[in-house]
Amino acid sequence: VQLQAFGGGLVQAGGSLRLSCAASGRTVSAYAMGWFRQAPGKEREFVSAISARGGNTNYADSVKGRFTISRDNAKNTVYVQMNSLKPEDTAVYYCAAGPVVTTTPSLFGYWGQGTQVTVSS
Repeated sequence: VQLQAFGGGLVQAGGSLRLSCAASGRTVSAYAMGWFRQAPGKEREFVSAISARGGNTNYADSVKGRFTISRDNAKNTVYVQMNSLKPEDTAVYYCAAGPVVTTTPSLFGYWGQGTQVTVSS
């Protein structure tokens, strides 16, 4: 499965962005999907994940209450709505597909290219 993330950009603190992750090659409905991010000089970190049918979600404490993950299996697309953005949310955001909802990057077998999110103060 090929994944492509898009929707990043430059936004002021307090603003919102919605990232999308479009899949091709195979349907994503069989996979849990996750979002991760990596800031310069830091390790890749978990942001959020959603189960194959969307019934189970998980969020990092740092984004809980501000980010919402969702998916539309008919469109083979996963989203993350990011509200109340903070400068510390600045990072390259990656989407990934894997067998289960987990916070561990190595358990996701498929990755898209990243999309840059920059939040100015």
